[in-house]
Amino acid sequence: MRKFDYDAAFSRNIGWVTEQEQERLKNCRVAIGGLGGVGGVHLLTLARLGIGKFSVADFDTFDFVNFNRQVGATMSSLDRPKLDVLRAMALDVNPELDMRLFPEGITDENLDQFLEGVDVYVDGLDFFAFHVRRQTFAACRAKGIPVVTAAPLGFGTAVLVFSPTGMSAEDYFGFEGCDELEMAIRFLIGLSPAVLQRGYVADMSRISLPERRGPSSIASCQLCAGVAAVETLKLLLGRGDVRSAPWGSQFDAYRMKYVRTWRPWGFRNPLQRLMRFLVRQQLRKTTPAAAPRRGQSSCSLS
Repeated sequence: MRKFDYDAAFSRNIGWVTEQEQERLKNCRVAIGGLGGVGGVHLLTLARLGIGKFSVADFDTFDFVNFNRQVGATMSSLDRPKLDVLRAMALDVNPELDMRLFPEGITDENLDQFLEGVDVYVDGLDFFAFHVRRQTFAACRAKGIPVVTAAPLGFGTAVLVFSPTGMSAEDYFGFEGCDELEMAIRFLIGLSPAVLQRGYVADMSRISLPERRGPSSIASCQLCAGVAAVETLKLLLGRGDVRSAPWGSQFDAYRMKYVRTWRPWGFRNPLQRLMRFLVRQQLRKTTPAAAPRRGQSSCSLS
């Protein structure tokens, strides 16, 4: 078997980055929370950029429902831990990787250890993992770690970057005091203020925020990984235009449309308030029982 050669393996990156920058990437550490639809392809994409150190967390195993979008989901990986499968795939790209593994996922107890020495955190958590996401984003801010989150929406991606010195995720999304359904609405509208994915849903009955379900596609996950990887690269190398929240970006491949959004005041922005109202109205039409009840949540429904 031939011996691994880092310089040769990533030589085709040179030109888009310098040899000195490639060496810097080799010594950077990226943390990825969750190795599912977007998290797994985040890891492999960043590994192929030559990033040499990762902290990765996931407690789940592969199942048939993952086959349509998750890069590690195959017949041979059924019922196996996602962490083990993706670790092996990443090491097959670069056997010299320094990988810290967190098979219990991100918890309150291991969060500090998970973020130790991390340069950038890339969010790959499940859409509805609000407690863990809020804790992780807050810890990153306190530790001075930028956050990149890319959501697979429709056949496209919506990307946000949270700078430790810019608007916080809490100020942008407005999760404080909300129940899970309201947090889901605020997260969805915060991620994609332009809502480019609307208008081509083939079967609305497959989408239900109250029931935590919705369609997905490998195309959107791949787009997420590409965009998130470039934002991560720019953050690690300190180059290029990285606009953090309240700036956001969404690209929809189905509509071949790109929009950059700016929502000053975050969740308090009048356009964000209007979009949340419209989503709630749609929910009342499709799932009447899911409409917010009086006293259900202490957060403002505006």
